[in-house]
Amino acid sequence: MNRTTLSLIAGVAALAAVTGFAAVSPPDTSGADTAEAAARLPVERTSLLCPAPSTSDLAETSYTSFTPVTKGTDEKGKAELASVTGQDGKKKTVKPVLQPKAPGTPVTAEISGADAPALVGTAEGSYAPGWTVQQTTQVAAGTGRGLLGVDCTAADTEFWFPGASTATGRTDYVHLTNPDDSAAVVDIELYGKDGALKSTVGEGITVPPHGNASLLLSTLSDVEQTDLTVHVGVRSGRVGAAVQALDAKTGGDWLTASADPASDLVLPGIPKDATAVRLVLFTPGGTDADLKVRIAAPSGSITPAGHETVHVKAGMTTGVDLGEVTRGEAGSLVLTPTAGAVPVVAAVRVVRGKGAEQESAFIPASGPVGARATSVDNRAKSTTLSLAAPEEGAEVRVTASAGTEGGTTATRTYKLKGGTTQDVEAPVPAGLKGTYALTVETVSGGPVYASRTLTDPEDDDVASFTVQTLSDDRGTVAVPKAEEDLSVLQR
Repeated sequence: MNRTTLSLIAGVAALAAVTGFAAVSPPDTSGADTAEAAARLPVERTSLLCPAPSTSDLAETSYTSFTPVTKGTDEKGKAELASVTGQDGKKKTVKPVLQPKAPGTPVTAEISGADAPALVGTAEGSYAPGWTVQQTTQVAAGTGRGLLGVDCTAADTEFWFPGASTATGRTDYVHLTNPDDSAAVVDIELYGKDGALKSTVGEGITVPPHGNASLLLSTLSDVEQTDLTVHVGVRSGRVGAAVQALDAKTGGDWLTASADPASDLVLPGIPKDATAVRLVLFTPGGTDADLKVRIAAPSGSITPAGHETVHVKAGMTTGVDLGEVTRGEAGSLVLTPTAGAVPVVAAVRVVRGKGAEQESAFIPASGPVGARATSVDNRAKSTTLSLAAPEEGAEVRVTASAGTEGGTTATRTYKLKGGTTQDVEAPVPAGLKGTYALTVETVSGGPVYASRTLTDPEDDDVASFTVQTLSDDRGTVAVPKAEEDLSVLQR
């Protein structure tokens, strides 16, 4: 059996491992194009990583897990979230922090204090397609006080974080989590307003098997920068990565990775009561980027006065203060090239409140909702769902799950005009007890982008909030129809 045959078999086997299905059948004599016969099938395994939530003794952290019901899945399966164990490089059996009971119903767990570990989770069978986990932390006082939220994400090999900082008053950490049996080797690069910051400390960082590492940005470079772009590149292995940005005056939140570098970017769902919005951009290539800046508002697309365009120098981080750009209305930032297409990454830092009663959060450029995306840990009267259709109009279906402690599902459909953003009145489960999930599906039309803003109604002194974007959960994959071709054995 030659190398070509082995490669073909390996490729089909790998696809089957992801989807649980790969068909090999005799040729179709009907003349139909087999490329058109590709089916979308549910994934059978999903892994997620959650960073260590806080070093504050006052931290109260909740984890919420949810899997939307997906047709065509194996009825069997399971999911669990457990602490990483690998400071000694060995995987141990530990009691799960959280174990969902069934798809379609969210489940939550809580941990208090500064010792809460990073978590690694795996979902299989019917629990895998679209599995979503949210980590929400409330810190009552101190640097970074407020509401901090982050979606637990899959491991990867490259991440871009525009919006970090080493300025006075900021304490930013890069959190790295390794889910695998072997060590991961990571490089961290910092880019400021004048380009790359010189440092050798961020090179060749080892993250132990089933372990995590947290690195203070100011230890990687002693240069103070208001705006930084952090690049995490993995030499070997893979990791989960996130930046925890803590501010002495305006609280803090998690900064998640920007969407992959692209010439067109959407940053959805800036809160309508934002008192300050700062846009941070970076282009990793060797060419400057010139971008048109637009706001997709409820009434249509508008251009912010004084910020019609932005110039981003190659290899340098650019920060732009947009002020109260939403002016009391829902809005999403839409960035498009004015001339040639140059890949860019971007995020905005959003502040709510005034004076001593301020809190901050981050919204990175994100991908569209696609077929389906989910937000969890939603709470009655504390959740705002923003939907943006920056190009053409679209129809969207939003389903509220049962609550973690009771309630029945509810569904609503919304029609969005092209070039607009709407803060919609999301459905709430009837008889809700606990928190619930919102699943967003694109029914028709152009691409839809979304974010969820969660506030703390019990915090009377500070405008505590956190924002998470919603992107396609990739719960299904396209599986082409394979045909028997014995001629490959002769090659």
